Amino acid sequence: MKIAVLKETADGERRVSATPETVRKLIALGATVAVEAGAGADASISDSDYEAAGAAVAARAAAVAGADAILSVQGPEPGSLGGTAPGALIVGALDPFRQRERVDLYAAAGLEALAMELMPRITRAQTMDILSSQSNLSGYKAVLDAASEYGRAFPMMMTAAGTIAAARVFVMGVGVAGLQAIATARRLGAIVSATDVRAATREQIESLGAKAIFVDKVAGIEGEGSGGYATEMSDEYKAAQAELVSSHIAKQDIVVTTALIPGRPAPRLISDSQLATMRPGSVVVDLAVEQGGNVEGARPGEVVERHGVRIVGHRNVPSRLAADSSAFYARNLYNFLSAFWDKEAGRVVLPDEDEIVKGVRLTKGGAVVNERLLQG
Repeated sequence: MKIAVLKETADGERRVSATPETVRKLIALGATVAVEAGAGADASISDSDYEAAGAAVAARAAAVAGADAILSVQGPEPGSLGGTAPGALIVGALDPFRQRERVDLYAAAGLEALAMELMPRITRAQTMDILSSQSNLSGYKAVLDAASEYGRAFPMMMTAAGTIAAARVFVMGVGVAGLQAIATARRLGAIVSATDVRAATREQIESLGAKAIFVDKVAGIEGEGSGGYATEMSDEYKAAQAELVSSHIAKQDIVVTTALIPGRPAPRLISDSQLATMRPGSVVVDLAVEQGGNVEGARPGEVVERHGVRIVGHRNVPSRLAADSSAFYARNLYNFLSAFWDKEAGRVVLPDEDEIVKGVRLTKGGAVVNERLLQG
């Protein structure tokens, strides 16, 4: 089985889908690996590093020629994949809900597209979960970005010249990114609070030493969707949450928002009127800005100021830590491929009824087959 590793072409994308470590592991399984020249340059991996690991380094046309599987971070354009083997696997973060036309082209080309961000959140898939690995780094980087924009220190400092109060950090959305943001802000010495629509996260927040801010008087709303994801809330809950957040946010120096609902626009968490209640010099980091944003006025790829508050909307935050995010991502992809490696066949075999396969498979046999995508 030949596996090709592509150089990313999307603006600002610095990650790579395989590292020398995972190349060696793929070869140990019995695969041959071809890496497009320059694929790892932005992640501090040279072509010679890949060659030392046993991969062939070549231009894209040669790398994909005869390839049975194509590894990428963001989905490649189908027109750039001429010469792949019939039914070749396309493995990556394919963004199927926003890139449906490209998914249809994969199907038309006879490619089997596998969207790794649709990985079911089940125990045996944890090591394959790209959302978790990349969100972990996003939460960490969000707090560092906030610290960079904030014109004051994070920890309380007591000196002969007086005392500086600790920064107050509020994290909205306590998934993987939110938990890491809490932990990072705490390590920097901030006073941290957090909220989420899922009641089960209260214990997680408190275990990290943060204060849990929850709506307690609206009965029967847990916010827990399938697979541990958040779902849309009722109007009653939204009103109660808005009132609670409005009173709390006015006292905060830093706010980090991380709320996403798979396949839907990001929920609006902070309005312009709420921003106006914050102290001048405060900072809000919107990690959902590329999916529509949690914060009114946030702009993808920009840092803007409203009412004296700086709103940080960096795109593709994991890519801003390219070496580490690539290492995590590459291991996720290796863990997926190795889990379905058939030693006798010398290739990846994907059982149709497997829960993981059904979750990530978008196309097969010239058709779009993913139920979530067909329903969405």
